[in-house]
Amino acid sequence: MAKDTSDAAEGAPRRGRPRSIETTNAILESAYGLMAAAGLAATTIDAVARHSNVSKMTIYKWWPSREALLIDAFLHHAAQMLPLPPASVGTAAVRARRHAVAYAEALQGEFGKVQLAVISECISKTGSAELFYARYLQFRRDALVEMIAAGQRDGSILAEAPAETLYDAVYGSLFYRYVFGIAPITPAYARSLVDLVLRPKG
Repeated sequence: MAKDTSDAAEGAPRRGRPRSIETTNAILESAYGLMAAAGLAATTIDAVARHSNVSKMTIYKWWPSREALLIDAFLHHAAQMLPLPPASVGTAAVRARRHAVAYAEALQGEFGKVQLAVISECISKTGSAELFYARYLQFRRDALVEMIAAGQRDGSILAEAPAETLYDAVYGSLFYRYVFGIAPITPAYARSLVDLVLRPKG
C-alpha cells in the first residue's frame, strides 16, 4: 500500500499512460464535494463521473472500488486541510499541539462527518476498517508517531510510553469524544490533552 500522501491519493503505479493530475484532482474533489453536500448514498460512481465530467471507465480504471475512491477523496482533502506539521514549526510537542488542535477543529465541521461516514461505509461494505487504515490512516499515523519518537529522542517529550501508544492516546481520545458526543472538543482541550499525554519539557 501507499506510504506517502501522493501515492495514497494517486493509487498504486500502473503501466501505460500516466494519470492526468488535473483529471485526478477533479475526480477526488468532486467525490469529496458530493460526500460533504449530499452524503455517501448520493456519492455514486455515476454521480462523481457527471460532476467531474470524467468517464466512469476512467474512474473504474484508476480505483479498484467505490470505497477506495471515497477514501482517497477524503485523503486528498485532509492533506490540504490538515497538513502534517513541518520541522520548522518548532519542537515535536509544539507541532503535536498544533496538529491536534487543527484536527479537533476540523472534527466540528463537515470534515468530521465525512470521515465518520467513510469509515462506516468501509466497515459496512468490507466488514472492517482495514481499507481506510491502509489507504489513509497508516501514512499519517506513521508520520506523527515518528514525530513523537523524535521528540522522545531529543528530550523535548518526556513521556516514556511507546510513541504509537502516545499517538493513539491523543487521537483516539479526540475521535472517541467526537463519535459519542461526550463533551465539546475545543482547541484548549486538544492542547491540554497533548500536554497530559506527551509531557513536553518546559
